[in-house]
Amino acid sequence: MSTEIEVKEVEIAVVGAGLVGSLLAMLLARKGFRVEVFERRPDMRKEKIAAGRSINLNISCRGLKGLERAGVLDDVMPELVPMKGRMMHSRDGELTYQPYGKDDSEYGNSVSRAGLNKILVARAEETGRVNFHFNHRASDVDHEENIVTFIDESTDKAVKVKARRIIGTDGGGSAIRKSMMELNGYQCSTAPLEYGYKELAIPPGPGGSFLIDKEALHIWPRGEFMQIALPNFDGSFTVTLFLPFKGEKSFEKLTDEKSVLEFFNTEFGDSVPLMPDLVETFFENPTGHMETVRCHPWQVGGKALLMGDAAHAIVPFFGQGMNCGFEDVSVFDDCLNQLADKGYGVDELVKSKESKIELIWYKFFERFVQERKANADAIADMALDNFIEMRDKVADPRFLLAKKVEKLLEKRFPGKYVSRYSLVTFTNIPYKMAQDAGVVCEGIIDDLLENLDDAEKVDFARAEKLIDERLAPLLARSPEPVLTSGSN
Repeated sequence: MSTEIEVKEVEIAVVGAGLVGSLLAMLLARKGFRVEVFERRPDMRKEKIAAGRSINLNISCRGLKGLERAGVLDDVMPELVPMKGRMMHSRDGELTYQPYGKDDSEYGNSVSRAGLNKILVARAEETGRVNFHFNHRASDVDHEENIVTFIDESTDKAVKVKARRIIGTDGGGSAIRKSMMELNGYQCSTAPLEYGYKELAIPPGPGGSFLIDKEALHIWPRGEFMQIALPNFDGSFTVTLFLPFKGEKSFEKLTDEKSVLEFFNTEFGDSVPLMPDLVETFFENPTGHMETVRCHPWQVGGKALLMGDAAHAIVPFFGQGMNCGFEDVSVFDDCLNQLADKGYGVDELVKSKESKIELIWYKFFERFVQERKANADAIADMALDNFIEMRDKVADPRFLLAKKVEKLLEKRFPGKYVSRYSLVTFTNIPYKMAQDAGVVCEGIIDDLLENLDDAEKVDFARAEKLIDERLAPLLARSPEPVLTSGSN
């Protein structure tokens, strides 16, 4: 490495130009801040991104709100492919459909991670207040001086960046988080899932047609593992296999063309004819890993802060990783607005060096963390729960009966009975409240399922009584509207 060291002084250094970092930079720029964003990867708009690690994203209410806050929602909407429900595929090819919402107004949206990221980076640059520095890998952080040392991997030079504020949005393997966790009183737990994922693909049909239902998230649930497929705008589907690393049916057993074809023909036979490059793609694409990250505190003295996966990486099985990160940005914006209401605008927060301002930044960051920590932990737990539901329960007759009863209750008692899934996906109420409500809802459904074999015969009078007694008092405390309004 060159011994030459470049030194830069900046207002705000955002470390990580992924989805959350790019959206945050755009929002800060629109507030009047100047932002320098540092990213270890090359500019994805100019260089081809390695295949196999995208996992198409399901953007819903919380994520859309974040995009709207930053003024970029209209740019993203044409890239979204609506998904109105789950389509389950049995081993013999039988299909079972389960709608996500109480009606067609409630749905998720499939979006390309890379495509969305490119839009956010471009729009952030267009503000004129955001500069991106690609190929910059964070190698050291001095929290006393608030200096991050980067290695510019395109020139092999070290770059020291002294920032008034450092915000780490550099993902689950965050260098900023790791440096913070070396400080006294800081703790972090990383819980890897003993499952990996492999990205595959169903190409578009003739004329860009969809070869399977384009308005569904497709699931092949197999108990201990599963395969999913999300639609893309061009008619293709991004397919992801989730499989244990080790065991009788695991990645360690899929070592050659024969074993791969035998496994897929046995477990996901109806999808094999749709994936002509199955074997080649299987061995070309890497096997990814997943983990849950929980840490605390998320800030250092009002000078450094963690957001997104850097603070709370979760597994992808509730489709909320990006949505949770974008909600971070929305809550951060709320906190900034509260400061502005008290007379602390951009000029005061940037130009003043008074100790009072430093204390204000500390309290600002702490308020943000208090708003987000419990909710981030809640969605982490729910994502793990949903993994079991997607791989196993969606094929269980009693589970399907429970879901039918739940949909009937949502239609019969709109705004009074709202399922956990709907609260998470189609409202902006805090994740922790959605988690607590989900426990109550499960108890109500269990009581209603006693001796019930037909959803249409559910006792609505008893259901309303249980809802009024158990669920209504909890939802009445919500700081956000509970009546779902769809995802668009």
